Amino acid sequence: MKKWLMVVLAIGLCLGVLGACSNSESSGSSSDEGEGEGSSKPSGELTIWGWNVAAQSMELAVEGFKEKYPDVEINVEDIGRLDVYEKLTVGLASGGSGLPDIVLVESDRISNYVNKFPEGFVNLSEMGYDEHASKFGEYKTSVTQNKDGEFVAAPWDIGPTGVFYRTDIFKEAGVKPEDIKTWDDYVKAGETIKEKTDKKMLPIDIANDDAVYRMMLNQQGSYYFNEEGNIAVNNEASQKAFNVISDLHSKDLVLNNDGWNGLVSATVNGEIATVPFGVWYTGTIKDQAPDLSGKWGVFQLPAFEEGGNRAANLGGSDLMIPSSTENKEAAYAFVEYFTTQKEPQMKALKEKGIFPSLTSTYEDEFFTNESEYFANQNIYKMFSEEVENIPAANYTSDYSRAFKVMTDTQASILLDGTSIEEAVKNAADKLNSATDREVE
Repeated sequence: MKKWLMVVLAIGLCLGVLGACSNSESSGSSSDEGEGEGSSKPSGELTIWGWNVAAQSMELAVEGFKEKYPDVEINVEDIGRLDVYEKLTVGLASGGSGLPDIVLVESDRISNYVNKFPEGFVNLSEMGYDEHASKFGEYKTSVTQNKDGEFVAAPWDIGPTGVFYRTDIFKEAGVKPEDIKTWDDYVKAGETIKEKTDKKMLPIDIANDDAVYRMMLNQQGSYYFNEEGNIAVNNEASQKAFNVISDLHSKDLVLNNDGWNGLVSATVNGEIATVPFGVWYTGTIKDQAPDLSGKWGVFQLPAFEEGGNRAANLGGSDLMIPSSTENKEAAYAFVEYFTTQKEPQMKALKEKGIFPSLTSTYEDEFFTNESEYFANQNIYKMFSEEVENIPAANYTSDYSRAFKVMTDTQASILLDGTSIEEAVKNAADKLNSATDREVE
């Protein structure tokens, strides 16, 4: 009887062990099935806000993104640039109400939003974006990271600068673009062009936009504010920039254009010989003046001294994820794909003229192509080689205030005859009063 009972207990124990093993294997099999392709990937629906060709560029990326993330639906809304900012500001102020999952923001506005709404956006570094930091140049990381070096925005397009010039006007005046290496050379060339062709050298919307001044600051490694956020508009770099601009104006080489439409008109009508601007202006020229193919070329921004830096940035935008999103993982997946993969970047460049900041894209054969419109120059290679030399810029939360003050300062110098030394000192005092920031 004892032996029989021991046999029964032994059989029961074995069955129990086998049952446990069977349950364990069954559970593992079920888990594996649950982790099949696509099941661990994000899903849901995303809304993205953007405008114009930037929104269209994101739409171009949807098909490629869905090949990797088939369970995520993308809705890109082109609601206009100013509407994006108005709705974004209102939404953030109300705690995130009505905001999209992803929003396009221009680089010079990021600091202001992060400062006003420190909890308003997802910290991308905490999501793992730091692994991509080396894929971008110093300038682009400087404008997408916060003061702690964390990504609050994902770098996207960038605006390396150059001088667009009319090849036929230069030829008529006997001026060679390769001889223009410094801003002094540029002024002298402008004098010759004015004498020979009666054309102005460049357009500046004197009372409303200081784009040329900003490019000149950036190429010198300066900006409205220094690395510490102190006011830097009365330093040597600022005075050098205004000295050149003032010299151009005093020699009647500046066309005081009226806003964007005035700039485009001057470009199309042949009123000016050059336009110092960002790479994105290539699209505008080609679109607005198709009959001028072959009559436009590009050369690098002049340096302040021979052999000096000729790289600067103007414009650019990046992607941010509002903290109010209910689908953070999917939003991050799209942002990461769109800003770090070559395919969507190249589509945006080839089809919409949006220049990428992702440096690996510059290896694409597209950058070896000559542009028939721009006098068969290899213009995109020139712009791509410039990116690594663009100095960092600290826009700060007071960028818009500084922009207004310095545009007024430009008008004061060129239109009212205020001395440069007095004008920049007044500008620094105004910014100090308005922002409580220290003066450099």
